[in-house]
Amino acid sequence: MKKILIIDDNPEILENIAEILELANYKVCTAENGKTGFGMAVRELPDLIVCDVVMPVLDGYGMLHLLKTNSTIRNTPFIFLTAKTDRAEMRKGMELGADDYITKPFEETELLNAIQCRLKKADMVKEDTCGESALGCIPEDNEKEIFHFLAENRDVNIYKKKQLIYSEGNRPSRLFYILKGKVKTFRTNDDGKQLITGLYNEGDFLRYVPLMEGTVYKDMAEAIEQAELVTIPKDDFEQLMSTSRLTVKKFTALLAQNISHKEQQLVGMAYNSLRKKVAETLIGINSMYKASINLSRQNLAALAGTATESMIRTLNEFKNESLIDINDGSITIVNEKKLENMVN
Repeated sequence: MKKILIIDDNPEILENIAEILELANYKVCTAENGKTGFGMAVRELPDLIVCDVVMPVLDGYGMLHLLKTNSTIRNTPFIFLTAKTDRAEMRKGMELGADDYITKPFEETELLNAIQCRLKKADMVKEDTCGESALGCIPEDNEKEIFHFLAENRDVNIYKKKQLIYSEGNRPSRLFYILKGKVKTFRTNDDGKQLITGLYNEGDFLRYVPLMEGTVYKDMAEAIEQAELVTIPKDDFEQLMSTSRLTVKKFTALLAQNISHKEQQLVGMAYNSLRKKVAETLIGINSMYKASINLSRQNLAALAGTATESMIRTLNEFKNESLIDINDGSITIVNEKKLENMVN
C-alpha cells in the first residue's frame, strides 16, 4: 500500500483529501504546516507528498527546499496544491523541483489521476535505475549497503593456506569478495621466481579488472592463510555495473588505485635501494595485519621484487637497528617513523 503525506493548514481540506485517498486504498498521514510536514516526511518516508503552498510557520516552498536538501527523501514525488493560478508562481514551484501543480478547487479524479501518474512514473524510474531482476533495487546513496548487497546471501568458498583460487589464463566467471583471511596474487617467471602483484585483505574485492575488461586472468591467486571468499556471479556484477552509478564510480576508483599502485611498485623495483624496497614493503603491508606481520620471507621478497636471501639479510639489519622485532617468524614494526623516513 502506497503512503501519501498531505500537508495543508486548512483542517477541512486536509480531512477531505485524506478521506478521498483512504477510499482509494492509500495509506495517509497528515500535517498542518511545512515544518511539521518535513519532520513527518523524514520519519514516515512517504511514497508521495501533496502540499499546500500558503501555510503558516513554513510554507510549501520552504518545505520543498528542505526536502531537496535531505538525501533520504529528496527524490519523493511532490505535488503542490494552490489557489493561485499565476504562471510565475507555478514556474517557481517547478524550478524548486515540484513534480506537479493542482489548483484549488479541484475534482477528486484530477487529484487521484495526478497522484497515480506520479507514483507510476516514480516506479518506472526505480526500475530503470535498478533493473528488473532478482537483484532488486540498489540504494544509490549508500556505498556500504551496495557492497553488503553484492556479498550478501552468496556462496562462500573456504580455501586452505597455499590453496590456489584461480590460475593464469582462465576466463573469470565470478567476482570474489574476501570475507575472512588474506590472499596474494602473483606471476611466476620461467625460473619459477614469483612476483607478487597484489595483497588482499578482509573486505577487499579480488580481481575485478578481468571482469571489467572482458579478458582472462593475467596472474594467479593463492590463500596466504585459510580464507573465506564470497563468490558473486559475473552476470550479477555486470548488471550492477550497468544499473548502479555508484558501483561504477567505486570500481573505477579501485581500478585507478590499482594502476597507481602498480606504477609505484615498478618504479620502486627499478630505482629503489634494497633497504628502501624492504622498508616500503613493510610499511605497505603493515595495515593488513593487526599486530605483527605474519608473511613468509619468500612472499616478502616476491612483493619487494628482491631475492629471498637479500630480504632475510635486510630484515636482520633492521632488527639490529631496532626498527623491527622478529618473534617466531612474525615481524613487528618498532619504529615506523624511521622506516617511513627511509622511504621518503
